[in-house]
Amino acid sequence: MNKILKNKYWWLVILVLFSIITIVTSYIHFTVDLTAEKRFTLTQPTKNILENVEQPIEVQVFLTGDLPTNYKKLNVAVANLLDEYSELSHHNIHYSFEIPGEGMQDSVKANLYDSLARLGVVFENNQNFSEKDQKQSQQLIIPSALVSIDGKRPIAVDLRSSKTVFKNYNVVNDIPVEDKEATLNAAEALLEYKFSNAIDKLTRKDIPAIAYLVGNGEPIDLTINDLGESLRNDYRLGVLDLKKSYPNPKEINTLLIVKPSESFTDADKIKLDQYVMHGGKIIWFVDKLYASLDSIMSSKADYVAYDRNLQLDDILFKYGVRINGDLVQDLNCAKLPIVVGYNPDNSPRMQRMPWPYFPFLNAVNDNPITKNIDRVLPLFPSSIDTVSAEGITKTVLLATDTNSRAIASPALVSLNSWQDDPNFTTFNKAHIPVAVLLEGKFKSLYAHRLTQDVIDTIQRNIQSDFLSEANQSTQQIVVANAGIVTNSVNKTTGPMPMGEIPFDEYKFANKDFLLNSVDYLTNKNGLFIARNKTFVLRLLDKDKVEVQKGTWQIINIIIPIAIVIFTGFLFQYNRKRKYQLS
Repeated sequence: MNKILKNKYWWLVILVLFSIITIVTSYIHFTVDLTAEKRFTLTQPTKNILENVEQPIEVQVFLTGDLPTNYKKLNVAVANLLDEYSELSHHNIHYSFEIPGEGMQDSVKANLYDSLARLGVVFENNQNFSEKDQKQSQQLIIPSALVSIDGKRPIAVDLRSSKTVFKNYNVVNDIPVEDKEATLNAAEALLEYKFSNAIDKLTRKDIPAIAYLVGNGEPIDLTINDLGESLRNDYRLGVLDLKKSYPNPKEINTLLIVKPSESFTDADKIKLDQYVMHGGKIIWFVDKLYASLDSIMSSKADYVAYDRNLQLDDILFKYGVRINGDLVQDLNCAKLPIVVGYNPDNSPRMQRMPWPYFPFLNAVNDNPITKNIDRVLPLFPSSIDTVSAEGITKTVLLATDTNSRAIASPALVSLNSWQDDPNFTTFNKAHIPVAVLLEGKFKSLYAHRLTQDVIDTIQRNIQSDFLSEANQSTQQIVVANAGIVTNSVNKTTGPMPMGEIPFDEYKFANKDFLLNSVDYLTNKNGLFIARNKTFVLRLLDKDKVEVQKGTWQIINIIIPIAIVIFTGFLFQYNRKRKYQLS
């Protein structure tokens, strides 16, 4: 090094070395993740998916432009993530930030936005208040991305969190106040899962098959419109009549049983039982009692919720759960518009009142199906008990809040239940289970109960051996409510999304729960590891910041400048002393 510096062309050598280092490092990319939760490290399933991308994938991110501060941070997080995706996919993933329809005429832009909305792109009106002008303004934000590949329908990615985080309640109107920082932080935690899931669905070779079961009074109408629309784009969705055929686990990955209203015979249950014994998976959405909001609203009178007599108790008990003949209520519940009196002109006076038959359900553990999702809204749910079943692991997915109760059948459903029962002390139970995940090798309900002739008939139909015990580990999800995945139908606008009720603009996470449940049982790509990522929000104490703001401004701004000036003064002073002429 000393020889180089003594050479008169030393500067040229340094310039060449610097150029070489710059060129080499431009081809080398590495990061060191020092965060405890590995915030900036992609999971192995994501890396596997990206390394196997064989054709170009286009990602259009619409979250751009003059964004509010909280969305700017999300915009940067998306850009950093897609940079890493591009590199790991051997640059087969191309992305761009763009405002759709920019420069187009209003009519053309409106058509474009309608098309994007049908694909699943979400639009958000953000309210801005200018302190300078003292004016309120609206800004259209599109917190979505569109992932596409040649020859396939694009997949929309909602960049927002599916879980709204609340910090406290507005004491004036008892409305929870959103913690925007925590909600956006949760959105960042889900970015990897959402983009990886979209890329996996576009690049996978085999599309799983989902069968919607009919034959026992299951609805085939507009009340399952959103269920069908939610599944048909990502899966091969079909209808299976249980009365006419046997479900085959080699052809059907998962069975959906939604709101049966007619009794299951032993012949029906044998078909389901052997489907499970051979590795099939079932998601049950069962209303044990008959209870309907439409009935009580139209009659304006109380009625008794009665048992549907579905004859499913024995098979579910064998698998490890019991759906109880009750209705679950909770004080933390949805509100419905109810007539509370009449105006002077005799017009009804409406008020949104708590409706404890529609309790909010939350995750009670960190299971990947329910982690990081918002509250789920059921309609007249029942409770579930887990019972002994050898070799079966039971996980509660959804449960009520801390002020709950269960009304045993026959249960009286009253329109004015909020008035009729002012004794809130009866709501003394917490976390009543409504949805349970079962995993393991199930045992057949019909082991040692059938004659050889019946067994031979079954074997001919399923083209396989009759099994008394499952030959492999499998999963089932039992939900004691079908209202979670059915939707209301507006007489004017048609089917509403699941998780929404009339006169309420809030959308609950019912669809997220359905899609996560199907995904967990159906896909084996391991992406739920990414879904389970948690970003710890390390915030400063805002009260302390406000009180000590001046002190820390002095420490961070004035003191460093003073140190530099003082150091410079000492340097000059010592220099003068050392080199001054005597």
